[in-house]
Amino acid sequence: MISIKIVYLNCNDNKNKEMVITSEHESVYSLKQLENHRMNDDEFYEFCLLNDQIKFERDAFGNIIIMPNTGGITGIKNGDLIIDLGMWNRKNKLGQIFGSSTAFRLPSSAVRSPDVAWVSNERWNALTLQEQTKFPPLCPEFVIELMSNSDDLKYAVEKMYKWVDNGCQLAWLIFPKGEEVRIFRANGTIDLIVGFDNILSGENILPNLEFDLSFLKSTI
Repeated sequence: MISIKIVYLNCNDNKNKEMVITSEHESVYSLKQLENHRMNDDEFYEFCLLNDQIKFERDAFGNIIIMPNTGGITGIKNGDLIIDLGMWNRKNKLGQIFGSSTAFRLPSSAVRSPDVAWVSNERWNALTLQEQTKFPPLCPEFVIELMSNSDDLKYAVEKMYKWVDNGCQLAWLIFPKGEEVRIFRANGTIDLIVGFDNILSGENILPNLEFDLSFLKSTI
């Protein structure tokens, strides 16, 4: 039995309350709206600050999802992805890069945290300072989701469709255990790349970006 204690603001008396939730499995927890109240964006942001030791997402129905921490091997792979994207971005200066701790408020009202995200300067600079400081209210043009060995493929694919539905232009779903990458595009096309001897392209979203998948082999 796994237990997690969370803190939230009671809207009736404006005081912090505690709740302990339990699960038989160490996986993703899902909470219904607390105190029968669906939190608005500001309330959800404050809720995340009150529980900053836990990573949360929120679906389009207002349900709060507690996400598991990343293990060491997955963290190394994620670092390789950010390094390559960062080197490309530093040279081209076309946008901003975000890691897995940044959450975005999507058009569907869901709040999601991709493993890697990229937002163009034009769209980032159009946000106010307050919007940039909290959960940015936009969908990144490019996201990467990196699966661990225990992640469910069906759930991961559904999540990628939601990224595209919310405006993502290019998304990579990387499955190291099977050496597979699924590429999702805004036009609805999906490619399956098998084998980490391939090179991924940023296409017209991230011009001239190339990522050598063989870098992900060494830590499998």
